[in-house]
Amino acid sequence: MIIPKGPKLTKAQLEEVTRIVADFSCQIQVIEGAVQSIYAIVGDERHELLINRIEGLDYIDRVDTIQSPHKLLDARSELKNHKTVFGGIEFGKELLAIGGPCTIDPKNPSRFYETAAALKEAGAHALRGGVWKPRTNPYSYQGDDAALEILMEGSQRTGLPVNAEVMDEGHLRLALEAGVHMLQIGTRNALNYSLLRQVGQSIAGRDTVVLLKRGRHVGPLNEFISAAEYIVNFGNPNVMLCPRGTLPTLEGYRNHPDESITPLLKEKTWAPVVVDPSHSVGKSLYVEACSLAAVAYGADGLCIEANVDPSSGLGDDPKQAVTPEVFQSIVKKCQAVWDLRA
Repeated sequence: MIIPKGPKLTKAQLEEVTRIVADFSCQIQVIEGAVQSIYAIVGDERHELLINRIEGLDYIDRVDTIQSPHKLLDARSELKNHKTVFGGIEFGKELLAIGGPCTIDPKNPSRFYETAAALKEAGAHALRGGVWKPRTNPYSYQGDDAALEILMEGSQRTGLPVNAEVMDEGHLRLALEAGVHMLQIGTRNALNYSLLRQVGQSIAGRDTVVLLKRGRHVGPLNEFISAAEYIVNFGNPNVMLCPRGTLPTLEGYRNHPDESITPLLKEKTWAPVVVDPSHSVGKSLYVEACSLAAVAYGADGLCIEANVDPSSGLGDDPKQAVTPEVFQSIVKKCQAVWDLRA
């Protein structure tokens, strides 16, 4: 990848670099960071003459050749200096707290509005809310487009950005048109490379953030990071990695909690890590312990299911959602652990 001396290349400079790499059957992909833009060489960038010609340009600082399956996400990439900001929080500076129900009930929008207001008061920086839901049982509630309007109304009322899971190109289009701030790629689509490419292409040039969940079946960490590379490769580096429990399940828990992979991820990549303790353990009783463990392991944020009345919620809420009061207590305790890490 090419790192210029200034924050970014001028149009004329980019055209010159593009002509040079084209001589070696390569292309340039611009990755616009908040402070520094970098220019990824798509193709075989190891040709010595290619590197020499680019490094000979007086406006180029250097060319980094990283031998890694995820060159952009690699911890040695220049993107390590990219600052991801979401919900008013710069990752690494403060603990991000996301909260909201598993599923928004389009027949009872007031419950989501009440939950959103209570979570803002409890210290949430962003809201989550299921609009469309992947279900194992084809007869279970699958979500409703009408819930998207409720989600965005909740955002407008509270001033908080929102998270929504998208499962196909239609969901992606509707979410972006509505102004969803954070797109969630769920565990079932974690290796849906076609969808990952569509997301990457669709958010290029936007400030949209992506929360990429880890696949349910245990796989190599490089596989998880490389899935994020599919998104970042189109130019938007605002991607967060989300451990959320894997299979096989651990008796008593919904999944096998995997927040302990956080330091391993941080050793390999610069991408922020936001843990979902609710899906990891699957019971509201255990969410606090999992959240504390996640922060102790180095997580940058938490995505917790919360509802003012979990027992009457849709989807997973009756089992694993906490109340806003409990959410506030969890965040407060996790902040104390965060402070100990400093």
